[in-house]
Amino acid sequence: MSDVPADIRAYHDRLDAEARPICDILLSLIDEGLPDADRKVWHAHPVWFFDGNPVVGYDRLTASVRLMFWSGRAFDEPGLSPEGSFEAAEVRYTAPEQIDDDAVRRWLGEAREKQWNYRDIRTNRGLVPLRGVG
Repeated sequence: MSDVPADIRAYHDRLDAEARPICDILLSLIDEGLPDADRKVWHAHPVWFFDGNPVVGYDRLTASVRLMFWSGRAFDEPGLSPEGSFEAAEVRYTAPEQIDDDAVRRWLGEAREKQWNYRDIRTNRGLVPLRGVG
């Protein structure tokens, strides 16, 4: 984790023994799949961005780790569940062996190609397509 930003390293250092291995795998997969994305702790959990637009992140919930894609409802790949009232979708993990690396890689590919504009949601007074959706 030497090239991981300090805020994400600190997030991982605070994780409990159940969540840490899950988050370590997710960090590795996301960094591999989106090497050109910006990344930081945003709203208390690691998030990856393209041009200021959030695309994927994960966080420790009480009973699981949630992997969330802000535009995940637009993805063609199965396996994600709707989250919230916008276009996000998620999957939750309670053990590292539940992570399907190939599925995560496919979702990351879709995250690059299909994005709703969350960055300008206030200016636009709602979500508008940024690329590949709508």
